[in-house]
Amino acid sequence: MTAAAATFPLVLRRRHAGLAFGASPSFRRGPGTDVAGSRAYRAGDAMRSIDWAASARLSAARSEDAFVVRERFADESPRVVVVADRRPAMALCPAGLPWLRKPVALRHAATLIAASTARSRGAIGSLDFGDGVDEPAWLSPRTSGVWQFDDRFEAACFDGPADSVARSLTYLTLLRSALPAGSFVFVLSDFLADGDPDPWLEAVGRRWDVIPVVIQDPLWEASFPDVSGVVIPFVDAATGTIRRVRLRRGDAHRLREEHEERRAVMVERFTALGLDPVAVSSDDADAVLLAFLAWADMRLVDRRAGR
Repeated sequence: MTAAAATFPLVLRRRHAGLAFGASPSFRRGPGTDVAGSRAYRAGDAMRSIDWAASARLSAARSEDAFVVRERFADESPRVVVVADRRPAMALCPAGLPWLRKPVALRHAATLIAASTARSRGAIGSLDFGDGVDEPAWLSPRTSGVWQFDDRFEAACFDGPADSVARSLTYLTLLRSALPAGSFVFVLSDFLADGDPDPWLEAVGRRWDVIPVVIQDPLWEASFPDVSGVVIPFVDAATGTIRRVRLRRGDAHRLREEHEERRAVMVERFTALGLDPVAVSSDDADAVLLAFLAWADMRLVDRRAGR
């Protein structure tokens, strides 16, 4: 697969106003493609901005020369920030075990988002608390910052706090100039530890397009298999050590109910906030790409249907 092919379109959930490179919205007037409205001609307006048909109708109605200028929303390149959850649990699982390798899936997703942003001529940035300190690692969105973005995702640790996602969203709300309305905020996490809704409400209130990228093992985290009577390996999220456990039938059934209920509650919360999550259930690069393409296709269908 070529680098150009391994991208997905950045599709806004709603076109608030304006069409831009990569489908980013614009909230200011200027040279562009989408019509914002009309007004009377003023001295200094460009001749190409005159709506001649509307001007002719207005002139006929007034029996005098009158010119109408068509204003447009400015075309702007998209701004994209990738928020990476770097709790120790996101460092799971080691190679050789039948589980999703979250660090690999996270890196594939981040690389794909960066490539898609570059293809849309957008600006890419990142934020995470992976270094185990109070201040986050923040890379402001920039069109020339892809190499710094890649370096961060290669070198960053997984020492973040349990509330990494909430802290990251709260931090972003303080950066008004770096993230205007209409910016994309991709949040990469398994969403198994963070349940505070307030930072999400604040982010949505900023008119950002917030996209949860849910990185969960479909068998062991989104559900749970019937492994009663079988010795299976468990990995401690804090230490990474492996211990072997034999579960009874009732234990496996209880875990399946708990995990599926947890997943349903998560989806319900995102739906209530008007968010469209991307479900990443594999650490294979092609599978991650397919997940993002399915997300983009769904948005395009919803837009055509007027939803």
